[in-house]
Amino acid sequence: MNPKEAPENPWQTVSTRVVYDNPWIRVREDQVTRPDGKPGIYGAVHYKNLAIGIVAVDDEGYIQLVGQFRYVMNEYSWEIPEGGCAQGEDPLEAAQRELLEETGFQARNWKLGGKADLSNSVSDEHALWYLATGLIEGKAQPDGTEVLQHRRVSLAEALGMVDAHEITDALSIIALLQYARMAE
Repeated sequence: MNPKEAPENPWQTVSTRVVYDNPWIRVREDQVTRPDGKPGIYGAVHYKNLAIGIVAVDDEGYIQLVGQFRYVMNEYSWEIPEGGCAQGEDPLEAAQRELLEETGFQARNWKLGGKADLSNSVSDEHALWYLATGLIEGKAQPDGTEVLQHRRVSLAEALGMVDAHEITDALSIIALLQYARMAE
């Protein structure tokens, strides 16, 4: 559907209030009139950073993954290198910074791979992922909140990890599947 042809918003906001705010997210509660005309409530999480992911592919075609413990999920996660892009920051520069921080790699070639909205029923989190090639190896520079492992896998192995639920991070899945379509 052409965005110009999209239906108008059937929700009406009656009032809104911020119930939580920190440097990364803001949570608001809206009193609304639902599409059926009845009163309702809606909670929304506003992300202050743009989510950035990188499918980093070396000259032999291997993909770089990072593993880390995810506090909120209380589990270990294998992912593509990811991070946040602050408002006003160039997304490509954020991607370059995150790749260096998490893997030590820099890339000669960068291409926007895709866009996604993550959990759009309760949040406004937008994501971009980049394809990075022509990798130059260096030393990782993780943030103080990160204890990372690095893994180099083939595309087939990465897709197998998605299928086996070893990669469950939404942006990683989206980027790897879109990259696989590009690589066909």
